[in-house]
Parts: sequence; C-alpha cells; structure tokens
Amino acid sequence: MQHLLLLVGLLGWLAHRPAPAPAKYFTRTGTISFFSATPIEDISARNQQVAAVVDTQTGQVAFTVLMKEFKFPKPLMQDHFNENYVESEKYPKALFSGRLVDFQAAALAAASPQPVQVEGDLTIHGVTQRVRVPGTLQLQSNHLLVNAKFVIAPADYRIEIPLLVRGHIAKTVDVTVALACDPLP
Repeated sequence: MQHLLLLVGLLGWLAHRPAPAPAKYFTRTGTISFFSATPIEDISARNQQVAAVVDTQTGQVAFTVLMKEFKFPKPLMQDHFNENYVESEKYPKALFSGRLVDFQAAALAAASPQPVQVEGDLTIHGVTQRVRVPGTLQLQSNHLLVNAKFVIAPADYRIEIPLLVRGHIAKTVDVTVALACDPLP
C-alpha cells in the first residue's frame, strides 16, 4: 500500500510539472523591415514572409528572405529596389546562417526578454559578410519571440547606388527583425 501511495504521489507530481520547452522553433511569417533616412525622402520597407528556424539547444539560427516580398509605401520605390538595387531576379533571396553566441537555453525560463548575440554569415545580393548582431529571445505562451536591430551598409554587399541619387541616399540602412516562432513538432 505504501508503494502504491508513493507511485500515485510521483505520478501526480509528474503530471503537474511543466513540460520541457521544445528546442526548435520556426516561422514562415516573420517580419524584417528596414529604414533609411535621406535628405530627399525617407526609405522604408517591410517583409512579412520571412522564414526562420531557431534551435535553442544547439544555438543554430537560419533565415531566408524573399527580396521581392519587401513592400514599400510607393510602388516606384519597390520597382527601383528590385530592379536597380538588389536585382531580385538575379539574387532572389537574402540568407542568414549562424549561431547564438554564449547562449544558455536555461535563460529562456526567465519571464523577460533575454539579451543575445548571434554571429554568422549574411548573404545579400550574392555577397556574404560575417556579422554579429545583438537581439533578444523570449519564451511567451509557447512561442519563441526573436527581436533584433542592426545596421548594414549596402556598399558592403556591392549594391550600387546610381550616381544621380548617390548624394541623397544614406550610406547605411537600419534593419529590424521581429519573429514569433512556433515549436517544431
């Protein structure tokens, strides 16, 4: 009888213990936006079809972004972006592959966003650059929230700005990443 009570107590404890968090998370509807202030006109765009996978156990992170899915406030900006700057027909995707630096999965147990650094290879316009980006991770209602803000220089990716507008275009672009990733089954 004593063993039966111990077994029932153990099963009750296991039933009320929180399940371990999944290690892999993904999304196909993440958001990446960019902004560049210029003397003539600010330039901004938003892409809400970003695919990403984050493995909190290994620290690996990967993103893919279809360049044609960036939406601009003005259709002409979108045409110039795709045809003249990033050449979306020739270079249809931007890619990132890297890993979380010095990350401990146990940190996700905290209720607040946890600061992280991710380091890896960012490929835009057929050019790959090693980058290190600050961001945050947070587990919220079984979703992994990923946020980051960083700056890139189009020149680093051989994106040429036409001479006619070169003096009116900022040398850097502010990039914002916001993802709500679901656990992988």
